Amino acid sequence: MEETISIEQIFNILKKHLKLIGGLTVSGILLAFLVTTFFMTPKYDATVQILVNRTETGNNTGVALNAQQADVQMISTYKDIIQNKIVLDPVRKDIAKKDNFTGTSDDLKSQISIFNEENSQVFSVTVKDTNAYRAADIANSVADNFKNRIKKMMKVNNVTIVADAIAKPNAVSPNKKMNVLIGLILGAMIGIGIAFAIELLDKTVKGVDFLTDLGLSNLGMINHIDETKKSQGLFGQTAPRKKKHTN
Repeated sequence: MEETISIEQIFNILKKHLKLIGGLTVSGILLAFLVTTFFMTPKYDATVQILVNRTETGNNTGVALNAQQADVQMISTYKDIIQNKIVLDPVRKDIAKKDNFTGTSDDLKSQISIFNEENSQVFSVTVKDTNAYRAADIANSVADNFKNRIKKMMKVNNVTIVADAIAKPNAVSPNKKMNVLIGLILGAMIGIGIAFAIELLDKTVKGVDFLTDLGLSNLGMINHIDETKKSQGLFGQTAPRKKKHTN
């Protein structure tokens, strides 16, 4: 026999366990806030923008356009060079002196992300670090060392740092608002799940319809009599006491 549940029943279940659902929702919010505030280390980012293009002589528009497209395609190669130890090792030494950085070149690599807009010769190097000023120092050092290395490796002299990295006071992670929202949703979902589980697992007979759904017959009703009221009579009144006669 399939059991169906109506919208009204769902509403009644939620209403019945409203305190449970509300309590777990609030608990989820508080837990997310505490974890985000006290157990997650904030990180800051800084971005430096770099332009690399080859100097072409002549006024041929077609040649200039082809050179521009070639430079755009070369950005993937520049990304690989930036994330290579040939650039990161000098950066690590610079930051170790300037900011007491104790990590490795691989640590630096994990902190760096590189991206560029489609068909743009400008690409951005973004660094995330637990210190805002160190993030900016790493990004700027990456740009400077890349500029020096690329000249020798690929004979490219026209490298321009479009915008230096600047320390930002606001952390980019963790996202406190997002984490609190996730805590709210998870807390509410857990509360609703437990509420429905309680109702589904509760096999207490609540009425004649419950027995009928199980295929059983109702043989009668038995009333419950409170033991504390037995001495008060059938209608809740105490029985009259006999008067004592004195001579």
